[in-house]
Amino acid sequence: MDFANFLIQLLNSVQYGLLLFMLAAGLTLIFGIMGVVNLAHGSFYMLGAYLAYALSAQLGSFTAAIVVGTLLSVVFGLVLERVLFRHFYQRDHLDQVLLTFGLIYIFEESRSLLWGDDVHGVPVPPLLTGSLPLTETLSYPVYRLFMMAICVLLAVGLYLLIGKTRLGMKIRAGAFNRDMTESLGINIKLIHAVVFAIGVALATVAGMIAAPVSSVYPNMGSSVLIMCFVVVVIGGIGSVRGALVAALLVGLVDTFGKVLLPQVSSMLVYMLMAAVLLWKPEGLFKS
Repeated sequence: MDFANFLIQLLNSVQYGLLLFMLAAGLTLIFGIMGVVNLAHGSFYMLGAYLAYALSAQLGSFTAAIVVGTLLSVVFGLVLERVLFRHFYQRDHLDQVLLTFGLIYIFEESRSLLWGDDVHGVPVPPLLTGSLPLTETLSYPVYRLFMMAICVLLAVGLYLLIGKTRLGMKIRAGAFNRDMTESLGINIKLIHAVVFAIGVALATVAGMIAAPVSSVYPNMGSSVLIMCFVVVVIGGIGSVRGALVAALLVGLVDTFGKVLLPQVSSMLVYMLMAAVLLWKPEGLFKS
């Protein structure tokens, strides 16, 4: 592998890892802070992809579709948390699994009724259709660089929100000791609603920006959900920093594994998870 091909694969792995981080960050926040096992998290990714497909056609602008889709996802997350998830915080994890597993079927049937079962494509915005030349014969799509930039901006924003704001302080306090936080007058129900809405929005935005490069198709959330859980386990449940490191590691192993070791590439990510758990059973970082 020459340097240009290595660079392309490195960029691909970083792009994939950052996209996984956006998904895993929401999942680890919901599970680590609220204690909810959300198997329907991949459905929010699918929802984002279909929103990008529908809204970009209706509004005539991919940028407008992302903005409107993000706002809709926040509202959807708040409503879903209030109507369903709020009543399961103190329930057994098996009840949460059954609830979210049922939601997967509901979301899939709703998707089928609204948009059908065909595979759809979302066009890349005209300003981002070009490629960045790496050599005389190789180039890298500008849109993939745009995806990485969006993911990095959201990662920085999430870090600042959790670590540098009063809301983040309340979120951390609620995760550490819910009863003490409530006794100090903090509305823990509101904090949980905000965390859930953030998680839904992150997954939805990931689906929207991934739609032009991965197409839009039924059950597209199932495959990414497995990788999200792998990232959460490797990084440490409840740790956003761990989710970022783990997502980049998974991106590197998965991308270079398919190029260098295609015969065993499907196993490499799970071998990485097993190795990390043998070394640190709680994951790379504690929440």
